[in-house]
Amino acid sequence: MQVAKRSAELIGQTDLLRLNALSDLTGCEIFVKLESQNPGGSIKDRAALQIITDALKSGELEPGMTVVEGTAGNTGIGLALVARSFGLNMLAVMPNDQSKEKERMITLHGAQLKTVDPVPFKNENHFYHTARRLAEQRDDYWWANQFENTSNAQAHYLTTGPEIWDQTKGEVDIFVSVAGTGGTIAGNSRYLKERNPDLQVWLADPDGSGIYSYLKTGEYVSQGSSFTEGIGIMRLVENFKQAHIDAAVNLPDADLVTLSRYMVEQEGLVLGSSSCLNVAGALQAALLHGPGKTIVTFACDLGERSASKLYNKEYLQQRGVRTEPEPIQELLARYRDQGEQVWYKQS
Repeated sequence: MQVAKRSAELIGQTDLLRLNALSDLTGCEIFVKLESQNPGGSIKDRAALQIITDALKSGELEPGMTVVEGTAGNTGIGLALVARSFGLNMLAVMPNDQSKEKERMITLHGAQLKTVDPVPFKNENHFYHTARRLAEQRDDYWWANQFENTSNAQAHYLTTGPEIWDQTKGEVDIFVSVAGTGGTIAGNSRYLKERNPDLQVWLADPDGSGIYSYLKTGEYVSQGSSFTEGIGIMRLVENFKQAHIDAAVNLPDADLVTLSRYMVEQEGLVLGSSSCLNVAGALQAALLHGPGKTIVTFACDLGERSASKLYNKEYLQQRGVRTEPEPIQELLARYRDQGEQVWYKQS
């Protein structure tokens, strides 16, 4: 039996789970990679580990220093966990409209937490700029800069992509991922397409994000907003520049309500909002390109971090989002009819 010497050594090598109900409905093999198995509970542990170990190797970061980062939650949790493993401190800067569950997890891992008002990126009080300024104030502070630090994407090129390839024995046709910093979709798409150039990479983008618009028109334009935290962006960053994307779909919050309840009933999985967005993208890809395809996506985290939003009827009512799930057959029919709304890369 292998015994880890620090919690950070447990990051990665997560299991692949077949979604039986959706696979049977579509005639495809739909798998989710269970990133909630990481010790910090999400896929962001991988980027956190790579970012910190690369900085320690380069000498930018030394034991006893404080890692500073602006985060919507999961990266902050991952960095706090990894920082503690390597004798570092952590200061997270987080918008105060993110889930209280994530705030608690950051502080429980021993990090300092500074919350700020949610403002547009161009405002200097945005959490990203606030983190950068704080890091510049002290010599023993180091800014992780997850959006522009390409150790983020490298984590998935070195670990997640190879795991998917090995677990599917190279028989994967479509890979689906959301994007926040773009590190996950960049590192995985780069690795998987090196092994199979014909593999299709799908982006699942929520309302309020500009990535779907950027891919279609070259401009970041958003419509509406989403309760999905840490997903979507309105600017081009270094990690996303490395992504190889073949198709993109925009998905509303109401679909996440439907699929979150369906996953509980049919698979016994309580998924977070970004995970449900991934499942929605995988389902649409299966309906438009199946049957007979093997599709892999992520359960980025579990639903306890979305309890106050995705699973909160009062919150959904306040946002004007449906609280009762759409019948699954109606969702399937709608996805089949929405093929013209999918953006495809022109060859």
